[in-house]
Amino acid sequence: MTNETTNTALDTTRLGTTDMTITRVGFGSWAVSGSGWSYSWGATDDAESVAAIRHAVDSGVNWIDTAAVYGLGHSEELVGKAVAAYSDADRPYVFTKVGLVWDPENPHQQPIRTMKPASVRRELEDSLRRLGVERIDLYQVHWPDTGEAMSAVAGDGGDGSVSSNHTPLEEYWQLMADLKAEGKIRAIALSNHNAAQLTVAESIAHVDAIQPPFSAINRSAAPDIAWAKEHDTGVIVYSPLQSGLLTGTFSAERVANLPAEDWRRAHPDFSSGLAANLRIADALKPIAARHGVSVTEIAIAWTLAWPGVSGAIVGARTRVQVDGWVNAGAVRLTPQDLAEVAAAIGL
Repeated sequence: MTNETTNTALDTTRLGTTDMTITRVGFGSWAVSGSGWSYSWGATDDAESVAAIRHAVDSGVNWIDTAAVYGLGHSEELVGKAVAAYSDADRPYVFTKVGLVWDPENPHQQPIRTMKPASVRRELEDSLRRLGVERIDLYQVHWPDTGEAMSAVAGDGGDGSVSSNHTPLEEYWQLMADLKAEGKIRAIALSNHNAAQLTVAESIAHVDAIQPPFSAINRSAAPDIAWAKEHDTGVIVYSPLQSGLLTGTFSAERVANLPAEDWRRAHPDFSSGLAANLRIADALKPIAARHGVSVTEIAIAWTLAWPGVSGAIVGARTRVQVDGWVNAGAVRLTPQDLAEVAAAIGL
């Protein structure tokens, strides 16, 4: 699946101005990364995780999104095992991220945001080794470099402070462009960067893609997606299901029974904001019934209908979970559907 001639039954689109045509949904491998680190989703079965990734690929998904920090390298190792089963012609695109560095001696300590050149080059080589590939298809700066530790609450970018040890955006984006020119990266992207930061980066080298969080619950990245649309930049959104809240299967009881290590237990979306978020999920149920699909598929389809969005990253820990969203790209929301969602979320 590493070239544009690959046939797939799933809907596809070109990723910005790159030479990659991607399926509208991709496999997200954060949740399969296992336990023992600060942003874990709880214990997982590695064999089942690899089977879930391969099932997604065999179902037509042609890209996998991961990050070096997921499981402190473990997610990339699992992705490497999964894609090793495919020939170069059939291998899915592999997207990963750089810029969050952890202390192996203190795995539960918050990772540090750093894009220092030596650190980035070391991360790149480590990712290539773990993934078992010679080139990363999309290399993404995970967060803006502040030189500071991440917040203790997953999904929170921290307090916005910047250490004197941070690397300026202009420097690390030039480094990313240089790495692309060296041939070990096919395309470069920015995750969790706002429109003002994207404008600075674009003045140095084209931003091939961005990866913002985006869902019916969290629409804060709408200006960044609009920026990308204006600049022919691809957009792959993450957390379209708001970490499971928009699957239609969550409740206060389920949240209370999440594993102690699951990062979601401490997040406001699953505590103070839970009731409001579940009301949005409930609003998707009649739309799902009309289409004869799941609430999960409607939630994903809503993000894909947003102007400028190329694809959505969807996580799964089992093959059954993959089956629950793999066809979301084929769902066509009507004006009535979109109006109902807009009313529910206050647009």
